[in-house]
Amino acid sequence: MSSLVDFQIRELARTKGMVEPFNPDQVNPASYDVTLGDSVKMEMAHGWEEVDISKKPLMIAPGTFVLAYTAELIRIPAHLECIFQLKSSRGREGYEHALAGYIDPGFTGQVTLELTNLNRFHWLPLEAGMRIGQLRFARLDATPHRPYNLTGRYNNDRGAVISKG
Repeated sequence: MSSLVDFQIRELARTKGMVEPFNPDQVNPASYDVTLGDSVKMEMAHGWEEVDISKKPLMIAPGTFVLAYTAELIRIPAHLECIFQLKSSRGREGYEHALAGYIDPGFTGQVTLELTNLNRFHWLPLEAGMRIGQLRFARLDATPHRPYNLTGRYNNDRGAVISKG
């Protein structure tokens, strides 16, 4: 397996719609920056509540857990895999992303993010369009017989999606 680099990411985004909308300014040497969508789901005592963050940032308290999603729609070709990683600047500010960052070959959709504020005293903003993480793409040694678009429960999802069990 080998990671894709900037010109390969640009080419696949432009010719195969791997990332939409595609912004060349978000391409890094071996990754693509992704941004937060327009809403998040907050864990509440009675379940999940959707909060619009498109006009005003949501300030999350220390220890708060939310489900967010990438503004970008991702289409992973069947010969690639993808990993979401929090941007290092966000980690240094106290954001944490849970370990569910793997994106299977053949996945299409917006990527749900599991975010927590690790700070003890400081609240953190969640704002639509903020750069939250980056996607790293890698070639597989072979193409799977049954990619995620044939097997996955979260394929073609939009927005922050709670667990389907």
